Amino acid sequence: MASKSKMDGSIGAKNKQKILAAAEKAFATYGFKGTSVQQIADEAELPKTNILYYFKSKQGLYVAMLQDIMSLWNSRFDQVTEDDDPAQSLADYIADKMTMSRTHPQASKIFAMEVLNGAPYLNKFFSNEHVAWMEGRVAILNSWIAQGRMTVVDPLYLLFHIWACTQHYADFSAQITSLRGKTMKRADFDEATRQLVQLILSGCGLTVPEKYLESAK
Repeated sequence: MASKSKMDGSIGAKNKQKILAAAEKAFATYGFKGTSVQQIADEAELPKTNILYYFKSKQGLYVAMLQDIMSLWNSRFDQVTEDDDPAQSLADYIADKMTMSRTHPQASKIFAMEVLNGAPYLNKFFSNEHVAWMEGRVAILNSWIAQGRMTVVDPLYLLFHIWACTQHYADFSAQITSLRGKTMKRADFDEATRQLVQLILSGCGLTVPEKYLESAK
């Protein structure tokens, strides 16, 4: 049988994810100022004391949620090294970001609003962890360029382009639906992903992986 400490840890992890999901829904609906800890507790179906036990305050929960969003966005790309294939790595990163826009559109919108408001709750994170993450990814991209494995591009602008193109499908979904005359389904996202991968990788002088060359059925 699992030890009590492991069981408690598992329950704690599940509760945190449940709370983060509830917070995402509440903050997307009511905004930071309009959301109360009690609303999040009700959405998570947990006592208010549980919320404050794990996150201490509404602001603490909000910042944790924003950091969780960034962690989900960057999960696979975090593990990329200079020895990896740049085409496959970038294609997968773009695909992961597009999947996030499809499955977590509200999270993307919350993050966008935070940044548009000057990122008051993320200043410390942006100044430390986010800068360190960016410097690490830029170093890898520069290594690939130095090795002659991809065209010379500015790594910062490349990452900005990827973020802008992928997050657009979440942040401006209403505009996309209006212009297309219908909402995007899974197959539409898959096709948009293929086209975006082809566009960005071609601009980097990279060969597009076969899986991203398949035509939509």
